[in-house]
This record gives sequence, C-alpha cells and structure tokens, in this order.
Amino acid sequence: MKTNSFKARLQARQQQIGIWSMLASSNVLEVLTQSSYDWVLIDSEHAPNDVPMVLEQLRTVAQSDMPALVRPAVNDTIIIKRMLDIGAQTLVIPMVDSTDDARRAVAAMRYPPLGIRGVSAGTRANRYGRDTDYFAQVNSETCLVVQIESAAGLANIEAIAAVDGVDALFVGPSDLAAALGYLGDNKHPDVQKQIHSARERCHAAGKPIGILMPDAALAAEYVRSGFDFVAITTDITLLRSGAEAALRNLAESTRQDA
Repeated sequence: MKTNSFKARLQARQQQIGIWSMLASSNVLEVLTQSSYDWVLIDSEHAPNDVPMVLEQLRTVAQSDMPALVRPAVNDTIIIKRMLDIGAQTLVIPMVDSTDDARRAVAAMRYPPLGIRGVSAGTRANRYGRDTDYFAQVNSETCLVVQIESAAGLANIEAIAAVDGVDALFVGPSDLAAALGYLGDNKHPDVQKQIHSARERCHAAGKPIGILMPDAALAAEYVRSGFDFVAITTDITLLRSGAEAALRNLAESTRQDA
C-alpha cells in the first residue's frame, strides 16, 4: 500500500505548507502540483466537486509526489467510504462539534470490527486488488483530520483530540468567526484569541493542528506560532488576485508611459 507521506510528516511533527483547491479542475491541480507545496487539498464542501470529479483530480495529483487531502461535503458514512475507495488517504471532515461526531468519522474510516466501512476487494484504493497488504495496512496509512469550527467544537477540543483514530485537528476560521458572532471577520481579536487557544490546547493534548489562511500576514503568524500544517492560499485567491494585479500593472504602466 502507498505510504501516506502527509501523515508520516504529521507524526514526525514536520511543519507542512499547503494549498487549497476549490476550482474543481484537474488542469488546475496539474498546475498546483508542479509547485513546491507540501500538500494540496481537494475541496468538495464549498466547491462543486462530486465523487467522479474528485477521482479525476486524485489521478492528476498522483502524477506528482504531492499528497492530496480531500474534504468531503459532510461527515457521512457513505460519502467517506466512497472517497476512501477512490483512493483518498487523508480526509478532512467538516463541522466536528463533539466526540460523537468524531467517533462517527472514525468508524466510517475503519473496516469492521473497528468500524463500519463497507468492504470491497477491488477499488482504486487497493489498486483494484493488487495491494494484497491493503487491509492490514489501511489504518496505518489513512489519516483523519477533524475540523473545529463552532463554539461547541472549541469547548470540546480536548475530548475530540482524545478520540482514538483522530490523527489531527483543523481550525475553520471563517465558520468559527461566524459562530463567535463575527461573520466575515476572522481577523477580529476575539477570533484570533480562540484560534491560538485551539492550537495550544491541541498541542497540550498531543495532537497536531492545521488551518487555512489566505491572508499572508496571518498565515505567516500561524506558521511562526507553530501550527503543524497551514494552507496559505487557494486557487480561487490566486486567480482573482492575479487577474486584478494584471489590470493594476497595466494601469500603472500606461500612466508612466503618458
């Protein structure tokens, strides 16, 4: 079975810098994976990705050495099973507010008797039956990341981190800001205080923690403060900022020529 390099670096406490893909495009993934990021996430919660589209993007990422994380749309047993079967090794599960939520995700990730994942002997995950060690190795090489993005999730961080099978936690800053009463303002000092508190509490519980932050100054702060894995931009952010920058550069150049 293929080694999960993202999980291995998490366990070694090696900080990893990632990029977030929301444009639902294999062409975009091909461009991103030719860069030097440590990981890329394929989003299907806030992006128009269904299972066949994620499959094609995983095939594109597999042409590189960059590990792919996948965020399913919801903490659902069937969706998790399908994402695992098409070859996703690391899943980021949104809206985990309690130990019950975390245990449900763990159960969906694991085969019986440890969980409830449905068994197929021939999927892309086990190279259509060619990886004869798949069932013996799968729990070691799959990785479960649960998202903390609500007041309840914050309150339950230590208990969620202690759930067997949860490999890492992840702060969703936008949803967390909304839950704290600051919709659209994840830079608010109260939100930032809770984000750093979440990092400290996760580390005290012995679990790594990640975050997504396209704001360059805040992303740098999170890297310096010790977040274990940080997505520093998204493909949408890069496309939007690049398009706007090209217009500004043209306007500045034409003013100088005049």
